[in-house]
Amino acid sequence: MKDFLFVYRNDFKNQPTGSPEELQAITKKWMDWIGGIAAQNKLVDRGNRLTHDGRVVKPNNVVTDGPYTEIKELIGGYSIVKAESFDEAVEMAKGCPIFPFGGNVEVREINPM
Repeated sequence: MKDFLFVYRNDFKNQPTGSPEELQAITKKWMDWIGGIAAQNKLVDRGNRLTHDGRVVKPNNVVTDGPYTEIKELIGGYSIVKAESFDEAVEMAKGCPIFPFGGNVEVREINPM
Protein backbone atom coordinates (compact mmCIF):
# COMPACT_ATOMS: atom_id res chain seq x y z
CA MET A 1 0.00 0.00 0.00
CA LYS A 2 1.04 3.57 -0.68
CA ASP A 3 0.28 6.72 1.30
CA PHE A 4 -1.65 9.57 -0.30
CA LEU A 5 -2.27 13.12 0.86
CA PHE A 6 -5.72 14.65 0.51
CA VAL A 7 -5.55 18.45 0.41
CA TYR A 8 -8.95 20.07 0.90
CA ARG A 9 -9.39 23.31 -1.06
CA ASN A 10 -12.27 25.72 -1.24
CA ASP A 11 -12.93 29.30 -2.26
CA PHE A 12 -12.76 31.54 0.80
CA LYS A 13 -16.18 32.95 -0.06
CA ASN A 14 -17.82 29.50 -0.17
CA GLN A 15 -17.16 28.44 3.40
CA PRO A 16 -20.12 26.65 4.99
CA THR A 17 -22.36 28.89 7.06
CA GLY A 18 -25.61 28.34 8.86
CA SER A 19 -27.11 27.59 12.22
CA PRO A 20 -25.14 25.60 14.79
CA GLU A 21 -27.29 22.60 13.91
CA GLU A 22 -26.51 22.94 10.19
CA LEU A 23 -22.79 23.28 10.88
CA GLN A 24 -22.96 20.24 13.17
CA ALA A 25 -24.64 18.26 10.35
CA ILE A 26 -21.80 19.23 7.99
CA THR A 27 -19.22 18.17 10.58
CA LYS A 28 -21.03 14.84 10.98
CA LYS A 29 -20.78 14.23 7.22
CA TRP A 30 -17.02 14.79 7.42
CA MET A 31 -16.68 12.50 10.44
CA ASP A 32 -18.78 9.80 8.76
CA TRP A 33 -16.71 10.00 5.57
CA ILE A 34 -13.38 9.87 7.44
CA GLY A 35 -14.80 7.14 9.71
CA GLY A 36 -15.66 5.06 6.64
CA ILE A 37 -12.07 5.28 5.45
CA ALA A 38 -10.83 4.38 8.94
CA ALA A 39 -13.21 1.40 9.08
CA GLN A 40 -11.43 0.04 5.98
CA ASN A 41 -8.13 0.42 7.86
CA LYS A 42 -6.97 2.93 5.22
CA LEU A 43 -6.68 6.06 7.34
CA VAL A 44 -3.08 6.93 8.20
CA ASP A 45 -3.74 10.37 9.74
CA ARG A 46 -7.13 12.07 9.83
CA GLY A 47 -5.24 15.36 9.58
CA ASN A 48 -6.54 18.70 10.75
CA ARG A 49 -8.25 21.85 9.64
CA LEU A 50 -5.99 24.83 9.02
CA THR A 51 -6.54 28.38 10.24
CA HIS A 52 -7.04 31.15 7.69
CA ASP A 53 -3.95 33.15 8.64
CA GLY A 54 -0.37 32.29 7.79
CA ARG A 55 3.04 33.52 6.73
CA VAL A 56 5.03 32.88 3.57
CA VAL A 57 8.80 32.47 3.91
CA LYS A 58 10.72 33.36 0.76
CA PRO A 59 14.40 33.36 -0.23
CA ASN A 60 16.71 35.82 1.54
CA ASN A 61 14.69 35.51 4.77
CA VAL A 62 11.75 37.51 3.41
CA VAL A 63 8.59 36.80 5.39
CA THR A 64 5.22 38.11 4.23
CA ASP A 65 1.69 37.84 5.51
CA GLY A 66 -0.36 35.32 3.64
CA PRO A 67 -1.58 33.27 2.01
CA TYR A 68 -4.23 35.75 0.98
CA THR A 69 -7.33 33.65 1.42
CA GLU A 70 -9.65 36.52 0.53
CA ILE A 71 -8.59 36.39 -3.11
CA LYS A 72 -7.43 32.83 -3.61
CA GLU A 73 -8.42 29.28 -3.05
CA LEU A 74 -8.17 28.34 0.60
CA ILE A 75 -6.38 25.20 1.76
CA GLY A 76 -8.70 24.20 4.55
CA GLY A 77 -7.05 21.02 5.77
CA TYR A 78 -5.55 17.67 4.93
CA SER A 79 -5.67 13.92 5.62
CA ILE A 80 -3.37 11.02 4.83
CA VAL A 81 -4.81 7.74 3.57
CA LYS A 82 -3.37 4.51 2.25
CA ALA A 83 -4.44 2.83 -0.96
CA GLU A 84 -3.21 0.24 -3.41
CA SER A 85 -3.19 2.73 -6.28
CA PHE A 86 -3.75 6.32 -7.28
CA ASP A 87 -7.12 5.30 -8.72
CA GLU A 88 -8.21 3.81 -5.40
CA ALA A 89 -7.18 6.99 -3.56
CA VAL A 90 -9.12 9.10 -6.07
CA GLU A 91 -12.20 6.91 -5.55
CA MET A 92 -11.96 7.50 -1.78
CA ALA A 93 -11.70 11.25 -2.36
CA LYS A 94 -14.89 11.25 -4.44
CA GLY A 95 -16.93 10.81 -1.25
CA CYS A 96 -15.60 13.99 0.36
CA PRO A 97 -18.29 16.34 1.73
CA ILE A 98 -16.50 19.44 0.40
CA PHE A 99 -18.01 19.22 -3.09
CA PRO A 100 -21.44 20.78 -2.31
CA PHE A 101 -19.58 23.94 -1.26
CA GLY A 102 -17.61 24.24 -4.49
CA GLY A 103 -14.48 22.74 -3.00
CA ASN A 104 -12.14 20.10 -4.31
CA VAL A 105 -9.70 17.48 -3.08
CA GLU A 106 -6.17 17.39 -4.39
CA VAL A 107 -4.82 13.82 -4.23
CA ARG A 108 -1.04 13.45 -4.06
CA GLU A 109 1.04 10.34 -3.60
CA ILE A 110 3.55 10.66 -0.76
CA ASN A 111 7.08 9.81 -1.82
CA PRO A 112 8.90 8.56 1.30
CA MET A 113 12.40 9.90 1.84
